[in-house]
Amino acid sequence: MRSETWQAVALLRSAARPERRHLVLGVCWLILAAGLEVLGPLLGKALIDNYLLPRHLDWPRMVALVLGSLLSGWAASLLRYLQLLRLAGLAMRSVRRLREQVYGHVLRLPMAFFDKAITGQLVSRVTNDTEAVKTLYIQVLFVMLDSSIVIVGTMIAMAFLDWHLMLIVSALFPVVIAIVWFYQRWSAPAVSRARELRSEINAQVAESIGGMTVLQASNATLRFNARFGQTNEAHYHARLGELRANAWLLRPALDMLNIMLLAAVIYSFGAHPVGAVEAGILYAFVSYIGRVIDPLIQITLQFSQLQQSVISTARVNKLLQEAGPETNLLDARITQGAVAIRHLSFGYAATQPVLHDLSLNVPAGSFYGIVGHTGSGKSTLLSLLLRFYHAQSGSIEIDGIPLASIGDTAFRASVGLVPQDPFLLAATARENIDMGRGLTQTEIEAAARAAKAHGFICALEQGYDTPLGEGGARLSTGQKQLIAIARALAGKPRILFLDEATSHIDSETEQVVQTALAELRGQVTIIAIAHRLSTIRDADRIIVLNHGRIAESGSHDSLMEIPAGIYQRLYMLQQLSE
Repeated sequence: MRSETWQAVALLRSAARPERRHLVLGVCWLILAAGLEVLGPLLGKALIDNYLLPRHLDWPRMVALVLGSLLSGWAASLLRYLQLLRLAGLAMRSVRRLREQVYGHVLRLPMAFFDKAITGQLVSRVTNDTEAVKTLYIQVLFVMLDSSIVIVGTMIAMAFLDWHLMLIVSALFPVVIAIVWFYQRWSAPAVSRARELRSEINAQVAESIGGMTVLQASNATLRFNARFGQTNEAHYHARLGELRANAWLLRPALDMLNIMLLAAVIYSFGAHPVGAVEAGILYAFVSYIGRVIDPLIQITLQFSQLQQSVISTARVNKLLQEAGPETNLLDARITQGAVAIRHLSFGYAATQPVLHDLSLNVPAGSFYGIVGHTGSGKSTLLSLLLRFYHAQSGSIEIDGIPLASIGDTAFRASVGLVPQDPFLLAATARENIDMGRGLTQTEIEAAARAAKAHGFICALEQGYDTPLGEGGARLSTGQKQLIAIARALAGKPRILFLDEATSHIDSETEQVVQTALAELRGQVTIIAIAHRLSTIRDADRIIVLNHGRIAESGSHDSLMEIPAGIYQRLYMLQQLSE
């Protein structure tokens, strides 16, 4: 818990650093407001001791004391209002920056991170956990800071009036510290467990909604509902344990201490002769005890939220500590699109290599197809070419330049990808092709025409401005794929990668894709991983992978002439299947 607390402090300091001036000014207003609140009982004490009990009715001065007490209370309330606006604004801006920082960091994380990450948990980190950080700012830190300043000011005023009685009141603090210590020991495991289970609930909901078709088709809804019920029940019991700690150790314990403290102060006065001056001090001390107890209650009530917020902040900080890819700011650029692979070896685990000593030259403007059985290393090779992973040995060069020497921006601008499952935004056709690049309508239409998507887009009710629904729900699978191709071509890439882009589309749409690829030959280097061999039948060269090695290489006709060859067998099996 201690390390998590320091992580939370470091993260909050980093997020609030640009707001330092507002923070200092807000704290100054808090101190001034606390001073004005302390002034009220002092003025009341002077009124009682100097005028009421001695029957010395000096009305002008008495009215001045009453007005002073009222004005000090009003001014303190005004300052608290102003500091709340300032500090709340500071908190909102700091959390806004933190949320943008977390989201931006997630976008830059390497693909290896997402191989193990759970989407629902990541969403919870960016939304729920950063929201808890905002709560830590507004409801916890500011309340505790305000209450601490009030307590310090009140104790100083008590010492000024009667330091013996101040020592009696100060005996309250060790007891409060003990209560907080016991609370942390009791509630911390429950709070941490509740946060973990909340992320698991989010993950299960996101997973179930994303796979609803499969769940209903396989009659698994009852099983998933039961699994969710178990997680939800565990979350309920974790929160129940936290609430038990709150019920025993927070407000009830402080209320009891308040009564005991009042009794001790009144007994102390009753044990000595009471004079006119002491009666005013008794009034002031009774007022001050309330000003000490109420802030202490506010502070202890915040510890429940503090536990949750610190754990959430630590989770956000842990995500931010995930190592991102090394930023490449070199100036090398892709001009032609020639790809050279030299003695490339790679494995996700060091003891389980996937690719073994691959060497391949892809001339600029050529069309190369990569095929092979499931698990042969096709997708792994593509991930290395896209720089999602780094090879453990060997090298990849583009236009004779090592892949690591090409600037990140230049590399992504010169490479296009058409994935197997096209990703579409819940936006218009125009926005899905543009992807925030600020392309003109002419450029968007040119990319759509090159992808053979212009016709069906124009047939939509609003053309390029037609909303496509979540994940392109209003389009067929083939139309989604054509939109994905248009998006890739809109960036005017020098190299176009296709990752089994025709595996889920019908034969008619496949012919459209083949026509689009044929028109791009000679202009763009095309490397297509294909499950359906008809897609790459006309490729300049077809590479057949088998267990991470190049088993065969050549044109379609030459590969079909290899007796009992892998490609020949794959092709004949597909022909028989069709």
